[in-house]
Amino acid sequence: MTPAARLQAAIEVLADIFARRRPAADALKDWGLGHRFAGSKDRAAIASLTYDALRKKASAAWLMGAETPRAVLLGSLRLLPAMSEEEIARLCSGDRFAPESISEDERTRLQLDPAAVLSNAPAHIAGDFPDWLEPSLSRRFGDALPREMHALATRAPVDVRANSLKSLRDPLRQKLSHLGAADTPYSPVGLRFSAGEGGRGPALQATEEFQKGLFEIQDEGSQLVALLAGAEPGDQVIDLCAGGGGKTLSLAAAMNNSGQIYATDNDARRLAPIHQRLERAGARNVQVRTPKGRDDEPLRGLEGKADLVLIDAPCTGVGVWRRNPDAKWRVRPGALEQRMAEQDFVLGRAARLVKPGGRIAYITCSTLIEENEDRVSAFLNDHPEFSPVDAREQMALAPDALCERTDIIAGDGLGLLLTPARTGTDGFFLALLRRSG
Repeated sequence: MTPAARLQAAIEVLADIFARRRPAADALKDWGLGHRFAGSKDRAAIASLTYDALRKKASAAWLMGAETPRAVLLGSLRLLPAMSEEEIARLCSGDRFAPESISEDERTRLQLDPAAVLSNAPAHIAGDFPDWLEPSLSRRFGDALPREMHALATRAPVDVRANSLKSLRDPLRQKLSHLGAADTPYSPVGLRFSAGEGGRGPALQATEEFQKGLFEIQDEGSQLVALLAGAEPGDQVIDLCAGGGGKTLSLAAAMNNSGQIYATDNDARRLAPIHQRLERAGARNVQVRTPKGRDDEPLRGLEGKADLVLIDAPCTGVGVWRRNPDAKWRVRPGALEQRMAEQDFVLGRAARLVKPGGRIAYITCSTLIEENEDRVSAFLNDHPEFSPVDAREQMALAPDALCERTDIIAGDGLGLLLTPARTGTDGFFLALLRRSG
């Protein structure tokens, strides 16, 4: 496919997403099934164009003065890859399989300076986020809101975690050097790969090293919060919202396959990938407790026995908008209240599982105070037997490059907050809560 044909395909995919309010991955999959002539590079390029357009949906539409899929695609080309009006016009040639030629109005708008146009735009337009979230995001970031939102609307690198059960980082970096592997800035077990010009990183899952379990694909922020949870060899650990097992695998490596991890999730379907991942990683200290029904309690008998309960809590996912830009346009105001209720429930459940002297590690991939400090404060108010571990104490466990970063301390020491703007990672919050002995 030509670059122009790829652009036209991305416009069609975006039209499907807008019309049916469906996940981008589903729309891209359906397009690929209906256009089997498209090769893997074509599909990757179309996906990159689509995701970039979703990252910049609001600002691109403002620049072009229209909210159509075509306008959003053309505007995003001007914003994220920073293509010139001439380059975009050449793609819109009107030839077979190419988008229609640009109109005079489109040409005029594409010639404008995007920074000047967006300087007068409302905050939610310039920052590319749903307008109803502005009070919550402003509460968190204040004057730093534009910088933080810009970082959340950029392309994310590809990070991996060296699986210390099978390989250390240095030899793994050497094995993957031909793909551009570089150490992550903070995680001592992480490697980073550039997203590249097309917005996509190398095909890491096709490598022999991945197939042998030498590494897992995991954002550096996720690696860090799992590390700072403080699991130690010999501990009894419960991963209460294990899902596909990303943090479970991190815990198993940190514990060097000793002690015991119980991995479970309210949604049995989310646990499906974990078994193959555990086998590939060589993680032998994990018991997967899959609920057998809606009212089943797979952790019965473990009350008051855990050294650590890790909660990777359900949340709005604001912190991972770089990777899931379509999700930010599907989230609705009622979802925040729903997630807060779920967070309160899972914290209460965790409290029953922690032994005296044990800890809860409360983690979200959200930056919102409502889902983070507010939930922790509400929990502590209802559970006086728990107290927060001051974030400055948490930092003692942090890698050297991170331990002096006082700007990531949130809620006056109640937790730690990572963001793309501050740490170059996805957005994560971590609070540690200790049960009195």
